Amino acid sequence: MPNFSGVWNLKDQVQAIAAGRWTGLPLYELYAWGFNGSGQLGDNSTVNKSSPVQIGALVDWHQASAGTDFAAAIKEDGSIWTWGGNTSGQLGDGAAIAKSSPAQIGALLTWDSVSCGSSHTSSIKTDGTLWAWGNNTRGKLGDGTAISKSSPVQVGALTNWGQVSSGSDVTAAVKSNNTLWSWGYNEFGEVGDNTIVARSSPVQIGALTTWAQVSTRGSSSFAVKTDGTLWSWGRNNTGQLGQNNLLNLSSPVQVGALTVWAYVSAGGNHAAAVKTDGTLWVWGQNQNGQLGDNTAVNKSSPIQVGALTNWSDVSAAGTRCGAIKTDGTLWAWGYNTHGQVGDNTVVFRSSPVQVGNLTSWNQLSATNFFTVAIFQGSSN
Repeated sequence: MPNFSGVWNLKDQVQAIAAGRWTGLPLYELYAWGFNGSGQLGDNSTVNKSSPVQIGALVDWHQASAGTDFAAAIKEDGSIWTWGGNTSGQLGDGAAIAKSSPAQIGALLTWDSVSCGSSHTSSIKTDGTLWAWGNNTRGKLGDGTAISKSSPVQVGALTNWGQVSSGSDVTAAVKSNNTLWSWGYNEFGEVGDNTIVARSSPVQIGALTTWAQVSTRGSSSFAVKTDGTLWSWGRNNTGQLGQNNLLNLSSPVQVGALTVWAYVSAGGNHAAAVKTDGTLWVWGQNQNGQLGDNTAVNKSSPIQVGALTNWSDVSAAGTRCGAIKTDGTLWAWGYNTHGQVGDNTVVFRSSPVQVGNLTSWNQLSATNFFTVAIFQGSSN
């Protein structure tokens, strides 16, 4: 029986409506903050914002993802929208012109999830097909070429893609059968196929069918298995693989021996993860306080951020992090030159600070310079 109180996920909301326990219509507002030089905040300006600003007035946003200087979001009706920088066609609108407010890509209502990388975008449709567009250097779109695309192209013909993560020069995905796949640049072994050969189409990583979630950014990749174990591979120059050393890995290696990992987020030179007990853990580069442990010392194995057990989501991003607690509050720390922490300052933070006082944040996606997030409200 779901808990019909507090911040509800979509599944619980559907069950609540069916049970007659939903007292107001759900509202999903889209917000952004930080650097805005390419219009990536989507507020029809190029002015930086040091605290969250709403993107338009629509209240039906389902999921959002931030790239280096652009973003994408899917509405509850299955439409997909993009905005921000577009020099590589990463907005998918068939052009190379930046947009400072969301614009719909095509007219289809079959988009389910989206992931923005440094200059390319990947998305899965409701039919399980995988699509990509934008910069295709070293084959990171996965369509078997190295030619950039300014509108969506299908990656193969399969209909069993479950989750995708777009990084800098590599993309990784988990299929509905829990197999792990990766493609793109592979200089540091970040594809994970035990080579350093670039791949322009998906290659399976091992033969296991126990992968649950994957995250890639920079030249490092991470994944959580269905048994709760955490794995990493790729570049490790700042200890970002969490292996207690600085050795690169060209195939997945388990991080420690624990079986309590719920979710991991790659940040490039650092990473963050939430355990099943609600604790938050980080590791890797820390020169800007992005590990949140109130120091600027790198860590090559996971360390806990504080002692709280109420973290539910985290997004690692280059030189900073953002996270949501189970009470719906939003927190951030690290690099803050452009106000990307969101606390209405440009002061670097080496430990978590609350972003505003709202208690209904639903999902967030952070990059080095800006963040997009969905706020969940009610019409009542």
